[in-house]
Amino acid sequence: MSIFDKIKEKLSHEFIDIVEWLDYTDDTIAHRFERYQNEIKTGAKLIVREGQAAVFINEGQLADVFTPGTYDLTTQNLPILSTLKGWKYGFNSPFKAEVYFVNTHLFTDEKWGTKNPITLNDDRFGLVEIRAFGTYAFKIAEPGKFIVDIVGTDNNFTNFEINEHLKSLIATRFTDTVGEANLPIELYAANTTELSETCQEVMQPEFMSVGISLERFYIENVSMPEELKKEIFEYSRIDKLDLDKLTKFKTAKAIEAAALNEGGTAGAGMGMGMGFVLAQQMGGMMSPQMGGQQAMPQQQAVGAMPPPMPQATQYFYAANGAQAGPVGFAQLQSLFASRSINKETLIWKAGMDGWKALSEIEELKGFLGGNTPPPLP
Repeated sequence: MSIFDKIKEKLSHEFIDIVEWLDYTDDTIAHRFERYQNEIKTGAKLIVREGQAAVFINEGQLADVFTPGTYDLTTQNLPILSTLKGWKYGFNSPFKAEVYFVNTHLFTDEKWGTKNPITLNDDRFGLVEIRAFGTYAFKIAEPGKFIVDIVGTDNNFTNFEINEHLKSLIATRFTDTVGEANLPIELYAANTTELSETCQEVMQPEFMSVGISLERFYIENVSMPEELKKEIFEYSRIDKLDLDKLTKFKTAKAIEAAALNEGGTAGAGMGMGMGFVLAQQMGGMMSPQMGGQQAMPQQQAVGAMPPPMPQATQYFYAANGAQAGPVGFAQLQSLFASRSINKETLIWKAGMDGWKALSEIEELKGFLGGNTPPPLP
């Protein structure tokens, strides 16, 4: 650049009498108005459009902030800058100050998500992992604070530069919020609206500390491992069903399937049972020839008496610090399904030397899931 070009640049910038900025982008948050040696002509007009704010910085100090409108830059309209410079009687020469235009409109559809799974402790399923993602919207509520605390001397500050900081803040506060909520794991996905509102309230002070207002916060999805989903769905179905009816229904279906599967193990068992019946009948026919006439009535008498019914196991359980029961296996399973008891509940039955947690008793471990048999062939 020649000396004449420098003179032209100085003259064309020093005596600019209109200070304004037209934003042709969709991601700029703050833009510094450039002029030669930061000089502004006395009495120049400042034009601040809707959705903008103009921030004057003098030697690193926040001076005046202008909202939308047209202003004549005089000592009357620049009271703080006049005080900083010590102008008591006005000024008639160009003055120096940095002018930043800040976009105050709403920045929408910003993405956020958890980079790593969040570990939660559920009463029924133990430690589980979830992920979440969604969108948020923000705007600059305090332009002066935002320029001083975030922008600094950056001449063109975009939302990309602040988004990484905001995403980290959101992920941290979201993790804290869901951890303190202590909801059953399946309710996180079912209550995204309430959870979104709670998270927004928690995060708002953090955003406002740097002059940003969190206007919208949405949780679009809360995901979990497929294995955990299957356990939750099965647990939910059991919770809604009559366990006694369900057991009878499954038993009837199993018998029906076994009868149709003649070549399988069940068919072989039925064949063996029929063989025993035929053997007894043949033994009865041969017994007169072998002198078993007197033995037959005795055998029939013995065969006519069924064995004694097995005693159903009765369980006692602790509830609200008191002993409850006894109840049968099916009743205990219903109590677990309805969340009246959980895996930590103390249980005792005849033959045990003391109370134990439900999860430690072998025949009750099936309540916790993971022991569902495969479908019948």
